[in-house]
Amino acid sequence: MSRIAQVAESIRTEVRKAVVGQDKLVDQVLVTLLANGHVLLEGVPGVAKTLLVRAIAQTLGLQYSRIQFTPDLMPSDVVGTNVFDARKVDFTLRTGPIFANVLLADEINRTPPKTQSALLEAMEERQCTIDGERHALPAPFLVFATRNPIEYEGTYPLPEAQQDRFLMKVLVGYPSREEEIEVIRRFHSGFRSQDLGAVGIQTVTNAEQLIELQAEAARIQMDDRMFNYVYGIVASTRDNHEIQIGASPRASLSLVACSKALAGIRGRDFVIPDDIKEVAIPILRHRVLIRADVDTQGITVDDVIQDILDAQEVPR
Repeated sequence: MSRIAQVAESIRTEVRKAVVGQDKLVDQVLVTLLANGHVLLEGVPGVAKTLLVRAIAQTLGLQYSRIQFTPDLMPSDVVGTNVFDARKVDFTLRTGPIFANVLLADEINRTPPKTQSALLEAMEERQCTIDGERHALPAPFLVFATRNPIEYEGTYPLPEAQQDRFLMKVLVGYPSREEEIEVIRRFHSGFRSQDLGAVGIQTVTNAEQLIELQAEAARIQMDDRMFNYVYGIVASTRDNHEIQIGASPRASLSLVACSKALAGIRGRDFVIPDDIKEVAIPILRHRVLIRADVDTQGITVDDVIQDILDAQEVPR
Protein backbone atom coordinates (compact mmCIF):
# COMPACT_ATOMS: atom_id res chain seq x y z
CA MET A 1 0.00 0.00 0.00
CA SER A 2 1.34 3.44 -0.94
CA ARG A 3 2.02 6.12 1.66
CA ILE A 4 -0.94 8.18 0.44
CA ALA A 5 -3.27 5.20 0.71
CA GLN A 6 -2.01 4.39 4.22
CA VAL A 7 -2.59 7.94 5.49
CA ALA A 8 -6.01 8.07 3.80
CA GLU A 9 -7.08 4.84 5.50
CA SER A 10 -5.83 6.12 8.87
CA ILE A 11 -7.85 9.32 8.44
CA ARG A 12 -10.96 7.30 7.52
CA THR A 13 -10.54 5.17 10.64
CA GLU A 14 -10.27 8.19 12.94
CA VAL A 15 -13.14 10.10 11.29
CA ARG A 16 -15.44 7.08 11.70
CA LYS A 17 -15.12 7.52 15.47
CA ALA A 18 -17.28 10.65 15.11
CA VAL A 19 -19.04 10.36 11.73
CA VAL A 20 -21.20 7.35 10.87
CA GLY A 21 -21.16 6.31 7.22
CA GLN A 22 -20.61 9.00 4.57
CA ASP A 23 -17.61 7.01 3.25
CA LYS A 24 -17.95 8.40 -0.27
CA LEU A 25 -18.12 11.92 1.13
CA VAL A 26 -14.97 11.34 3.21
CA ASP A 27 -13.10 10.09 0.13
CA GLN A 28 -14.16 13.15 -1.89
CA VAL A 29 -12.92 15.44 0.88
CA LEU A 30 -9.62 13.53 1.04
CA VAL A 31 -9.21 13.95 -2.73
CA THR A 32 -9.74 17.69 -2.34
CA LEU A 33 -7.16 17.85 0.46
CA LEU A 34 -4.52 15.98 -1.56
CA ALA A 35 -5.22 18.11 -4.63
CA ASN A 36 -4.72 21.24 -2.48
CA GLY A 37 -8.20 22.57 -3.22
CA HIS A 38 -11.35 23.77 -1.53
CA VAL A 39 -14.70 22.04 -1.21
CA LEU A 40 -18.30 23.27 -1.11
CA LEU A 41 -20.51 20.99 1.01
CA GLU A 42 -24.20 21.27 0.19
CA GLY A 43 -26.86 19.54 2.26
CA VAL A 44 -29.76 20.07 4.61
CA PRO A 45 -29.02 20.89 8.26
CA GLY A 46 -28.11 18.00 10.53
CA VAL A 47 -26.28 15.66 8.14
CA ALA A 48 -22.85 16.07 9.83
CA LYS A 49 -21.23 18.60 7.47
CA THR A 50 -19.64 20.64 10.28
CA LEU A 51 -18.82 17.54 12.33
CA LEU A 52 -16.97 16.02 9.37
CA VAL A 53 -14.82 19.12 8.87
CA ARG A 54 -13.98 19.32 12.57
CA ALA A 55 -13.06 15.64 12.69
CA ILE A 56 -10.83 15.83 9.61
CA ALA A 57 -9.07 18.96 10.88
CA GLN A 58 -8.32 17.11 14.13
CA THR A 59 -6.90 14.06 12.33
CA LEU A 60 -4.65 16.32 10.24
CA GLY A 61 -3.30 18.20 13.25
CA LEU A 62 -4.02 21.53 11.57
CA GLN A 63 -5.14 24.87 12.95
CA TYR A 64 -8.92 25.04 12.57
CA SER A 65 -11.13 28.12 12.37
CA ARG A 66 -14.85 28.60 11.79
CA ILE A 67 -16.77 31.60 10.49
CA GLN A 68 -20.55 31.73 10.82
CA PHE A 69 -21.57 33.80 7.81
CA THR A 70 -24.40 36.24 8.52
CA PRO A 71 -25.93 39.19 6.62
CA ASP A 72 -24.11 41.74 8.79
CA LEU A 73 -20.65 40.13 8.45
CA MET A 74 -18.04 42.54 7.08
CA PRO A 75 -14.88 41.68 5.06
CA SER A 76 -12.73 42.87 7.98
CA ASP A 77 -14.47 40.30 10.18
CA VAL A 78 -13.04 37.65 7.87
CA VAL A 79 -9.52 38.83 7.02
CA GLY A 80 -8.80 41.15 9.95
CA THR A 81 -7.90 44.81 10.26
CA ASN A 82 -5.25 47.22 11.55
CA VAL A 83 -6.07 48.47 15.06
CA PHE A 84 -4.50 51.52 16.66
CA ASP A 85 -2.37 50.64 19.70
CA ALA A 86 -2.21 53.65 22.02
CA ARG A 87 0.77 52.24 23.95
CA LYS A 88 2.88 51.87 20.81
CA VAL A 89 1.29 54.89 19.11
CA ASP A 90 1.04 52.76 15.98
CA PHE A 91 -1.32 50.45 14.15
CA THR A 92 -1.16 46.72 14.88
CA LEU A 93 -2.53 44.02 12.63
CA ARG A 94 -5.29 42.00 14.23
CA THR A 95 -5.68 38.98 11.95
CA GLY A 96 -9.08 37.49 11.25
CA PRO A 97 -10.20 33.86 11.43
CA ILE A 98 -9.11 33.31 7.83
CA PHE A 99 -5.53 32.90 9.10
CA ALA A 100 -5.83 29.17 9.73
CA ASN A 101 -4.99 25.94 7.91
CA VAL A 102 -8.58 24.70 7.78
CA LEU A 103 -11.33 27.30 7.48
CA LEU A 104 -14.99 26.34 7.80
CA ALA A 105 -17.14 28.96 6.07
CA ASP A 106 -20.50 27.97 7.54
CA GLU A 107 -23.58 28.90 5.47
CA ILE A 108 -21.49 30.95 3.09
CA ASN A 109 -24.53 32.09 1.10
CA ARG A 110 -25.96 34.00 4.07
CA THR A 111 -23.50 36.88 3.73
CA PRO A 112 -23.54 39.63 1.05
CA PRO A 113 -21.32 39.39 -2.06
CA LYS A 114 -18.93 42.03 -0.69
CA THR A 115 -18.00 39.73 2.18
CA GLN A 116 -18.08 36.59 0.02
CA SER A 117 -15.52 38.22 -2.25
CA ALA A 118 -13.13 38.55 0.69
CA LEU A 119 -12.52 34.84 0.22
CA LEU A 120 -11.75 35.08 -3.51
CA GLU A 121 -8.14 36.23 -3.23
CA ALA A 122 -7.47 33.95 -0.28
CA MET A 123 -8.79 30.82 -2.01
CA GLU A 124 -6.98 31.43 -5.28
CA GLU A 125 -3.70 33.03 -4.20
CA ARG A 126 -3.39 31.86 -0.57
CA GLN A 127 -2.98 35.43 0.59
CA CYS A 128 -5.16 38.37 1.60
CA THR A 129 -4.76 42.13 1.33
CA ILE A 130 -5.38 44.31 4.37
CA ASP A 131 -5.12 48.08 3.94
CA GLY A 132 -3.09 47.62 0.77
CA GLU A 133 -0.57 45.21 2.32
CA ARG A 134 -0.47 41.56 1.33
CA HIS A 135 -0.25 38.86 3.96
CA ALA A 136 0.49 35.20 3.23
CA LEU A 137 -1.87 32.62 4.69
CA PRO A 138 -0.63 29.51 6.52
CA ALA A 139 0.24 26.52 4.35
CA PRO A 140 -1.66 24.41 3.64
CA PHE A 141 -4.79 26.56 3.41
CA LEU A 142 -8.05 24.69 2.86
CA VAL A 143 -11.57 26.12 2.78
CA PHE A 144 -14.64 24.05 3.56
CA ALA A 145 -17.83 25.97 2.85
CA THR A 146 -21.32 24.75 3.71
CA ARG A 147 -24.56 25.72 2.01
CA ASN A 148 -28.19 24.86 2.70
CA PRO A 149 -29.94 24.07 -0.61
CA ILE A 150 -33.52 24.50 0.63
CA GLU A 151 -33.54 28.02 2.08
CA TYR A 152 -33.41 31.05 -0.21
CA GLU A 153 -34.95 33.81 1.92
CA GLY A 154 -32.22 35.99 3.39
CA THR A 155 -29.48 34.37 1.32
CA TYR A 156 -27.17 35.61 -1.44
CA PRO A 157 -26.42 33.21 -4.31
CA LEU A 158 -22.72 32.54 -4.80
CA PRO A 159 -21.43 34.22 -7.98
CA GLU A 160 -19.97 31.95 -10.66
CA ALA A 161 -16.48 33.33 -9.96
CA GLN A 162 -16.79 32.34 -6.31
CA GLN A 163 -18.14 28.86 -7.05
CA ASP A 164 -15.37 28.22 -9.56
CA ARG A 165 -12.80 28.62 -6.78
CA PHE A 166 -14.08 25.42 -5.22
CA LEU A 167 -12.38 22.32 -6.54
CA MET A 168 -15.44 20.19 -5.76
CA LYS A 169 -19.09 20.68 -4.92
CA VAL A 170 -20.10 17.70 -2.80
CA LEU A 171 -23.73 16.86 -2.04
CA VAL A 172 -24.24 15.58 1.50
CA GLY A 173 -27.30 13.33 1.63
CA TYR A 174 -29.23 11.52 4.32
CA PRO A 175 -27.66 8.46 5.95
CA SER A 176 -28.95 4.97 5.20
CA ARG A 177 -31.32 3.19 7.58
CA GLU A 178 -28.51 1.25 9.27
CA GLU A 179 -26.30 4.35 9.55
CA GLU A 180 -29.01 6.49 11.13
CA ILE A 181 -29.84 3.76 13.64
CA GLU A 182 -26.14 3.68 14.58
CA VAL A 183 -26.22 7.48 15.04
CA ILE A 184 -29.18 7.08 17.38
CA ARG A 185 -27.41 4.28 19.25
CA ARG A 186 -24.29 6.42 19.76
CA PHE A 187 -26.39 9.35 20.96
CA HIS A 188 -28.13 7.06 23.45
CA SER A 189 -24.68 5.92 24.68
CA GLY A 190 -23.64 9.49 25.40
CA PHE A 191 -21.89 10.75 22.26
CA ARG A 192 -22.36 14.46 21.62
CA SER A 193 -20.94 16.17 18.55
CA GLN A 194 -20.13 19.24 20.66
CA ASP A 195 -17.58 17.18 22.64
CA LEU A 196 -15.48 15.79 19.82
CA GLY A 197 -12.52 15.10 22.11
CA ALA A 198 -14.50 12.45 23.99
CA VAL A 199 -14.29 9.96 21.12
CA GLY A 200 -10.47 10.05 21.12
CA ILE A 201 -9.72 11.08 17.53
CA GLN A 202 -5.96 10.71 17.00
CA THR A 203 -3.79 13.02 14.90
CA VAL A 204 -2.59 11.16 11.81
CA THR A 205 -0.37 13.75 10.15
CA ASN A 206 0.63 17.41 10.32
CA ALA A 207 0.97 20.41 8.01
CA GLU A 208 4.44 19.50 6.72
CA GLN A 209 3.51 15.89 6.02
CA LEU A 210 0.28 16.91 4.27
CA ILE A 211 2.26 19.21 1.96
CA GLU A 212 4.58 16.29 1.18
CA LEU A 213 1.59 14.05 0.41
CA GLN A 214 0.16 16.73 -1.89
CA ALA A 215 3.46 16.85 -3.77
CA GLU A 216 3.51 13.04 -3.97
CA ALA A 217 -0.02 13.02 -5.40
CA ALA A 218 0.98 15.61 -8.01
CA ARG A 219 3.75 13.26 -9.24
CA ILE A 220 1.34 10.40 -10.02
CA GLN A 221 1.63 9.35 -13.67
CA MET A 222 -0.94 10.32 -16.29
CA ASP A 223 -0.42 9.74 -20.02
CA ASP A 224 -1.73 11.48 -23.13
CA ARG A 225 -4.70 9.14 -23.47
CA MET A 226 -5.98 10.39 -20.11
CA PHE A 227 -5.35 14.01 -21.15
CA ASN A 228 -7.43 13.49 -24.29
CA TYR A 229 -10.16 11.84 -22.22
CA VAL A 230 -10.26 14.81 -19.82
CA TYR A 231 -10.42 17.29 -22.70
CA GLY A 232 -13.20 15.33 -24.40
CA ILE A 233 -15.35 15.45 -21.25
CA VAL A 234 -14.87 19.16 -20.64
CA ALA A 235 -15.20 20.17 -24.30
CA SER A 236 -18.49 18.25 -24.53
CA THR A 237 -20.00 20.56 -21.92
CA ARG A 238 -19.42 23.51 -24.27
CA ASP A 239 -21.41 22.23 -27.24
CA ASN A 240 -24.14 20.30 -25.43
CA HIS A 241 -27.63 21.51 -26.34
CA GLU A 242 -28.82 21.08 -22.72
CA ILE A 243 -26.06 23.27 -21.29
CA GLN A 244 -26.14 27.06 -21.49
CA ILE A 245 -22.61 27.69 -20.19
CA GLY A 246 -19.92 25.01 -20.34
CA ALA A 247 -16.87 24.40 -18.18
CA SER A 248 -13.64 26.38 -18.53
CA PRO A 249 -10.06 25.02 -18.77
CA ARG A 250 -9.90 25.28 -14.98
CA ALA A 251 -12.27 22.30 -14.90
CA SER A 252 -9.77 20.31 -16.99
CA LEU A 253 -6.98 21.12 -14.56
CA SER A 254 -9.22 20.15 -11.65
CA LEU A 255 -10.01 16.79 -13.27
CA VAL A 256 -6.29 16.09 -13.63
CA ALA A 257 -5.44 17.07 -10.04
CA CYS A 258 -8.33 15.16 -8.47
CA SER A 259 -7.96 11.99 -10.55
CA LYS A 260 -4.29 11.83 -9.54
CA ALA A 261 -5.20 12.28 -5.88
CA LEU A 262 -7.88 9.57 -6.14
CA ALA A 263 -5.38 7.19 -7.77
CA GLY A 264 -3.06 7.78 -4.81
CA ILE A 265 -5.84 7.04 -2.32
CA ARG A 266 -6.58 3.82 -4.22
CA GLY A 267 -2.93 2.81 -3.87
CA ARG A 268 -1.84 3.35 -7.49
CA ASP A 269 0.90 5.55 -8.97
CA PHE A 270 -0.97 6.04 -12.26
CA VAL A 271 -4.40 7.30 -13.32
CA ILE A 272 -7.05 5.13 -14.99
CA PRO A 273 -10.28 6.31 -16.69
CA ASP A 274 -12.40 5.23 -13.71
CA ASP A 275 -10.56 7.77 -11.54
CA ILE A 276 -11.55 10.57 -13.92
CA LYS A 277 -15.15 9.36 -14.15
CA GLU A 278 -15.48 9.15 -10.36
CA VAL A 279 -14.46 12.78 -9.76
CA ALA A 280 -16.07 14.31 -12.86
CA ILE A 281 -19.55 15.04 -11.49
CA PRO A 282 -18.50 16.80 -8.21
CA ILE A 283 -15.96 18.82 -10.21
CA LEU A 284 -18.33 19.86 -13.02
CA ARG A 285 -21.74 20.21 -11.33
CA HIS A 286 -21.05 23.77 -10.12
CA ARG A 287 -19.15 24.83 -13.24
CA VAL A 288 -21.83 24.29 -15.87
CA LEU A 289 -25.24 25.93 -16.18
CA ILE A 290 -28.06 23.93 -17.75
CA ARG A 291 -30.77 25.62 -19.81
CA ALA A 292 -33.92 26.75 -18.00
CA ASP A 293 -36.21 24.62 -20.19
CA VAL A 294 -34.12 21.54 -19.35
CA ASP A 295 -34.35 22.29 -15.63
CA THR A 296 -38.15 22.58 -15.78
CA GLN A 297 -38.29 19.06 -17.21
CA GLY A 298 -36.78 17.71 -13.99
CA ILE A 299 -33.41 16.99 -15.58
CA THR A 300 -30.58 17.80 -13.17
CA VAL A 301 -27.08 18.97 -13.96
CA ASP A 302 -25.78 15.64 -12.65
CA ASP A 303 -27.98 13.82 -15.18
CA VAL A 304 -26.56 15.89 -18.04
CA ILE A 305 -22.94 15.33 -16.92
CA GLN A 306 -23.57 11.59 -16.56
CA ASP A 307 -24.91 11.48 -20.14
CA ILE A 308 -21.73 13.22 -21.32
CA LEU A 309 -19.58 10.68 -19.47
CA ASP A 310 -21.56 7.78 -20.92
CA ALA A 311 -21.09 9.15 -24.45
CA GLN A 312 -17.30 9.49 -24.17
CA GLU A 313 -15.05 6.86 -25.69
CA VAL A 314 -13.07 5.40 -22.80
CA PRO A 315 -9.34 4.99 -23.54
CA ARG A 316 -8.00 1.45 -23.35
